[in-house]
Amino acid sequence: MNVLWIFAHPEQRSLNASLRDEGLRELAAAGHPTRVSDLYTMGFDPVLDAGDFPADPSGDRLRVGAAQERAHRRAELSADVSAEQEKVRWASVLVFQFPLWWFGPPAILKGWFDRVFAQGFAFGVRDERGHRRYGDGGLAGRRALTVTSVGARASGFGPRGVHGRLDEVLFPLLHGTFWYTGLEALPPYAVYGADRLTDAGYAEAAAGLRERIRALPHTEPLPFRTERGGDYDADLVLYPHVAPGRTDLGAHYTSADDRTAPCAASGGAARNVRR
Repeated sequence: MNVLWIFAHPEQRSLNASLRDEGLRELAAAGHPTRVSDLYTMGFDPVLDAGDFPADPSGDRLRVGAAQERAHRRAELSADVSAEQEKVRWASVLVFQFPLWWFGPPAILKGWFDRVFAQGFAFGVRDERGHRRYGDGGLAGRRALTVTSVGARASGFGPRGVHGRLDEVLFPLLHGTFWYTGLEALPPYAVYGADRLTDAGYAEAAAGLRERIRALPHTEPLPFRTERGGDYDADLVLYPHVAPGRTDLGAHYTSADDRTAPCAASGGAARNVRR
């Protein structure tokens, strides 16, 4: 596997950085080539604006999607975006690691998606049958693993937990970003109670991540329905006979019972790490 590790945490002494290093060592030991985009260290600019591409020669107002696609087609995207896209093309697996802030990734990673997953590159791709999306798209053939730390306890993200299931909290990322562009979304790996993690808890979390890394080649992706698989009508709505009566997010899995709960880690004596 060629693995691109996209890391979004501002502190190199953090729990996340320690786990990143554990994962990269495991990949190296197995002989998998790796590349790292450490967004904070790189000073990656998360703001998509007109500086990403040349002005429309017609003088028309900025239309972001059209401008992205035109610049991508002409190889005129800004240098930092082009460099990240080259890494994505190289990779067969993308690992996205971040602390869960306000039920989503930090702004720097959201901006990375805004700028790097450009129209014409990751989405907005067409073929003779029309748009390629939800199981297809410009990044089809690759896999994506989310590694995240969570301050809350695991029970709060359980089936009846106050925060909601983690796979549902991350649905916009796993389904709306990964699956939409063709990336196969793997079950996320999460470390709960990260602000209170202990030595034993860290050892458990690190061992769990190493196990997930070893399993990357054969881990089954989340079983999302494909847009072209015959389950959706022309308005992109599930046919009445598909998951009848269901209106929750689980209806978009081929079997809601197949949704894999993310890993958790806890326990042990105090450890001086941050999320």
